[in-house]
Amino acid sequence: MMMLFFCTIVGLFLAALPNVLWLIGWVIGKMLGYCLPYRWFGWTALLLVVSFYLLMAYGYYIGRFNVEVKEMQYSHASIPKSFDGFRTVHISDMHLSTFDDAPEELAKIVERINALSPDLICFTGDMVTIGKKEALPYTNVLKRLNARNGVVSVLGNHDFMIYAFRGDDEAREESIRDFASYQTDSLGWHLLRNEHMLIHAEDGSMITILGVDNACCKHQGFKSINKGDLAKAIKDTDGFRILLSHDPSHWSAEVVPNSDIPLTLSGHTHSAQIRIFGWTPAKYAFTEVAGEYSSGDQTLYINVGLGCTAPFRIGVNPEITLITLKADSKH
Repeated sequence: MMMLFFCTIVGLFLAALPNVLWLIGWVIGKMLGYCLPYRWFGWTALLLVVSFYLLMAYGYYIGRFNVEVKEMQYSHASIPKSFDGFRTVHISDMHLSTFDDAPEELAKIVERINALSPDLICFTGDMVTIGKKEALPYTNVLKRLNARNGVVSVLGNHDFMIYAFRGDDEAREESIRDFASYQTDSLGWHLLRNEHMLIHAEDGSMITILGVDNACCKHQGFKSINKGDLAKAIKDTDGFRILLSHDPSHWSAEVVPNSDIPLTLSGHTHSAQIRIFGWTPAKYAFTEVAGEYSSGDQTLYINVGLGCTAPFRIGVNPEITLITLKADSKH
C-alpha cells in the first residue's frame, strides 16, 4: 500500500512538472505576443511518468531479489596461519517483511549462503523493520543457515524497535530482550551485545569476533540509536579481531581513533537502494556508503543488505559478501 501511495504521488509530480513549466511559459509568451506550443511538454510528461513506473516495476519485481555474491580477500599481519583461507560470509539488513510476498526468495538466499561453505556467518543487524513478528514466519528458514562456527549477529537500529513503542520505553526494552532471546534460543545464533567470542583453531591459535549494539555517529545517517559500548566489547582482547557494528559511521567516529581493530563489518546504509550511473543519494547521509574503505591498517566493509525498507532496489543488488582471510606471508 505504501509503495502504491509513493508511486502515485511521484507519478503525479512528474506529470505536473512539465505542465507547470508550460503554463509559466505560456503566460510569459502571451505577455510577449508568442504562443508557446504544448506538444513537447505533453510528451515529456508522458515519458517521465512511463519511465518512472517502468523503473519502479523493475525495482519491485526484479531488483529487490537480484541477489549478488561479492567476494573479497582480506590479508593482515595478525591473521594466524591456521586461519589462512577462513571463509566468512557477511550478510546484513534482512528486513524480513521484504519477503512476505515471496518467502521462497529468502529460502534461495539461505541456500546460496550455505553453498559457499562458510566457516562463519556474520550478520550485522536489522533482521526486522518494526518488530519480532516479522521474523516468526521465517524461523525454520533462518535456522537452516549453516557454518562450521555458527552464525554470529548484532542488533541494528531497527532491532531496537525505535519505530514502535514510542513513548513506552519499558515495553520497548522488554520487546528488545524478547527479540534477543529469539535470536539466541530459537535460531541458535550467537548474538553479541557489546561483547566478544573466540574462534579457536586446532593448533590453539584463535581469532576474536567483537560485536556491539547499534552505535551511531549523530552527524550521519538515518534515525538511529546509540547503545554501543566498544570499550566493553574489546576488553581483554588482542590479536586478529573482526568487529560487527551495524552503523558504519561508528568506524570513523570511534573504531579508527580509539582502537587497532583490523576489520570492521557494517550494514545500515542500503546504499539508499538506488544507484544510477554510480550516483546514490546515500552519499549525502553517510561518509562511507558501500563496499571497502581503509584508514591506515584498518578496514571497513559495508554490506548493502538483503532486504528493503521500501520495496524496491534500483542499481543496488541485495548482497552476500564472502570474505576469505589470508595470513600475511610475513606473519
